Amino acid sequence: MLLTRARPATAAYAWAAGAAVVLAQVDLAVHRLPDRVTLPAAAVCAAALLADAALLGTWPALLRALLAAAAAGGIALLAALAGPSGLGLGDVKLLALLGLLLGWAGWGVLLAGVFLGLLAGAAASLVLVATGRAGWDTPVAFGPPLLLGAVLALVVEGPLA
Repeated sequence: MLLTRARPATAAYAWAAGAAVVLAQVDLAVHRLPDRVTLPAAAVCAAALLADAALLGTWPALLRALLAAAAAGGIALLAALAGPSGLGLGDVKLLALLGLLLGWAGWGVLLAGVFLGLLAGAAASLVLVATGRAGWDTPVAFGPPLLLGAVLALVVEGPLA
């Protein structure tokens, strides 16, 4: 159980939680997800998950996490290239990081986290449009809904392997 005993993977989620607070605030303020937060978070999380695998033999979880990061980041990159006015490269990097963390918990958690993030983003956009605070073509920060979706998926999943 990841959150009930000390282990390296716990450090990955703790670091990511701190980075998520900063990323959400910056994205809401200026619609950017800065590399100076996202990239070190990804490096620290990957290193902590690697240490967890080396010390506790959680190699299958690490492999799944790396594949999930590549899948989430790759699909997001294709979406960003197909419609550059939608996802930005900061969102792509965030989705790769979230893929790493959610993938560690399982494929279902990854799918649930991304789906809940998309749902939260759509709901927030609809509320902004309905209240007249945004138009259909107004850029909306997508990082906070993605982070919310990830947190909800991890909370629903319960203790992590």
